[in-house]
Amino acid sequence: MSTHVTKLQEVFGDGILSQHEFRGEQTVVVALAQLKEVMAYCKDSLGFDFLIDICSVDHESVHPRFEVVYELASVDDSQHLRVKAPVAEDEDVPTVIDLWKTADWHEREVYDMMGIKFSDHPNLKRILMWEGYPYHPLRKEFPLAGKPTEMPDVAFTGVAPMEGGPFVTSSSAKDTVAGEPRAKGES
Repeated sequence: MSTHVTKLQEVFGDGILSQHEFRGEQTVVVALAQLKEVMAYCKDSLGFDFLIDICSVDHESVHPRFEVVYELASVDDSQHLRVKAPVAEDEDVPTVIDLWKTADWHEREVYDMMGIKFSDHPNLKRILMWEGYPYHPLRKEFPLAGKPTEMPDVAFTGVAPMEGGPFVTSSSAKDTVAGEPRAKGES
């Protein structure tokens, strides 16, 4: 067990639900009620000044259904820590934007794809799907083939938007290199 995990267990006690190591990677599971405090402690006291990623897992038939996963590191790449927090469908996760600005887009993606809300997020709106889209595509109940939509198809058979522009392509080229866009007049 790393000294960081030991320190977290000492400071937060029962707020650290479990910990494990796999292939040299340390993971702690934190109670959602303690998550914000643990994350602030990781940044301010343990030196995790780089938030690599935030993602989520849908366990569908388990309660709590979701898990939010944070990948933390130091900028000099000398330390790594994974922090997980179980989240029920009706619970909000506290934002960590005030700790790491990079959390902004990560939290928006988790909200967009899984429907997990982040309390106090300054701009919690969809980042990949359009506003008003009624589903969350990474949830387990979302069909692999997708769902029907009222949105018009993006594909069209009309004039290409770049036709007559400064670059041309050759769709009849013998290979992909010859078909690459190039300035008019180049061969």
